[in-house]
Amino acid sequence: MADSASLLYNQLKASEPFFLLAGPNVIESEEHILRMAKNIKGIATKLGLPLVFKSSFDKANRTSSKSFRGPGMVEGLKILEKVKIAYDLPIITDVHETVQCEPVGKVADIIQIPAFLCRQTDLLVEAAKTGKIINIKKGQFCAPSVMTNSAEKIRLAGNPNVMVCERGTMFGYHDLIVDPRNLEWMREANCPVVADITHSLQQPAGKKLDGGGVASGGLRELIPCIARTAVAVGIDGIFMEVHDDPLNAPVDGPTQWPLRHLEELLEELTAIARVTKGKQRYQIDLTPFHG
Repeated sequence: MADSASLLYNQLKASEPFFLLAGPNVIESEEHILRMAKNIKGIATKLGLPLVFKSSFDKANRTSSKSFRGPGMVEGLKILEKVKIAYDLPIITDVHETVQCEPVGKVADIIQIPAFLCRQTDLLVEAAKTGKIINIKKGQFCAPSVMTNSAEKIRLAGNPNVMVCERGTMFGYHDLIVDPRNLEWMREANCPVVADITHSLQQPAGKKLDGGGVASGGLRELIPCIARTAVAVGIDGIFMEVHDDPLNAPVDGPTQWPLRHLEELLEELTAIARVTKGKQRYQIDLTPFHG
């Protein structure tokens, strides 16, 4: 298990121009997930981008207890395993509790730690014990330096296969901003850095509902802006949630990128990546220049 994880990890680290973690936010149905996986794989293959298919079996941190959460772990993992077999795709999905790590590790190739849980030592250690690649989302409330400690928790638990993911920083109560400096500073964690270009554009719990309560919104039209920035900086991987019918998506509709525009956006991002030197640290010479 650990050997296959290391093999995939090294393949992703070596990806040029970047690797892609993509799929619908949550599992809605087996038919929908299989169809999305087929379409996204076709586009990624055409563009030569290594793809890890993403979808969640449970959205445990919804704004409202009435919100759709997904099919749950047992049914969700069965569906993700079908995707894995049918389309020969590695899988990434998230865990929220320590007891989920072992069963999820039997199906997922990458276990994702949600942003709200990025400092939860027991969860990080239990996920690390599976031997699978661990992708840690940086909390919206965290400085980039925190990711160095979180990544080290994975390594100290005996797992070298870790990556960290930027998904925006709280700006007031109802907004996030993306600071491109974080994409550089998070390299201090000494592992691949991923940019979540869709969650970064959430507007957390900023929309009042008619029946009372609040819901999260988002700025889908700015996804290309954040994506272009991340690629120009020299990101290792792009994380994005993609949907064929975003207006009717049960979770995070406002920040899911339309499937119909996926190929067009990825074509542009690969073109930017070919000309940027973002993955190379600039050697700045401060000796006097005599022109």
